Amino acid sequence: MSQNNQIKIENMPSLPYAIEEAVNRLRVNMSFLGEDVKKIMVISTMPDEGKSFVTMQLWRQMAETGVDCVLVDADMRKSVMVDKYGLKKEDGSKILGSSYYLANDIRLEDAVLHTQYEHGDILPNNDNVVNPSILLENHKFEEMLDQLAEKYRYVFVDAPPLNLVSDGERIGSLCDGAVLVVRGNSTPKNIVKNSALQLERAGCPLLGVVLNRVKGAGGGYYYKQYGGHYGKGYGYGKGYGYGYGYYGDKNK
Repeated sequence: MSQNNQIKIENMPSLPYAIEEAVNRLRVNMSFLGEDVKKIMVISTMPDEGKSFVTMQLWRQMAETGVDCVLVDADMRKSVMVDKYGLKKEDGSKILGSSYYLANDIRLEDAVLHTQYEHGDILPNNDNVVNPSILLENHKFEEMLDQLAEKYRYVFVDAPPLNLVSDGERIGSLCDGAVLVVRGNSTPKNIVKNSALQLERAGCPLLGVVLNRVKGAGGGYYYKQYGGHYGKGYGYGKGYGYGYGYYGDKNK
């Protein structure tokens, strides 16, 4: 472990019990996906649906339970992770981050940061770029995810919203599956359906959906696994079931 790569996350919030338990259920569900599911993209359809929050809290819980995992911030256009969570290197040096690693000739082990969570490492993005497509389409990005998957049980990838840019489809094509974060009573049904189609087009199985900010659903979060096993039927043509309602026509 490089002594220069130790980082502290200063602004990790303490969650209310109901939300902590909802994230815990999501974590437990991950264990049923099989050993081949390692690279998991967490994505939303639109901004401000809570994808980065879900990614961070899922990663934290995995690490706290002793599961080796790494969080990759692949939202290189508008990431706020470093500032929002107060990421600071203990030696005071600058965080290089994911976009810097992809654009420069440095070792991956020098870019990945070790946190106060023994089993949780992180590769944040500290330099937003106007058009990260060149970085994402470069073979180095794919190789990075593969290298991380060899070292960690889970690689959680925080990706930009599907409805805004094509980055998510590219990232999803390199992952074993995706968790879609949807804001309850807010995100239009047709946009959710389109996001599912985008994932299918990218060859990225939809592992499940986190319905965020839902009244009466475990403190605001609900997780729905699709098809019992990833890659076997999403059911988006027949309506999404989230426990309290549907996206689509439930009568079909």
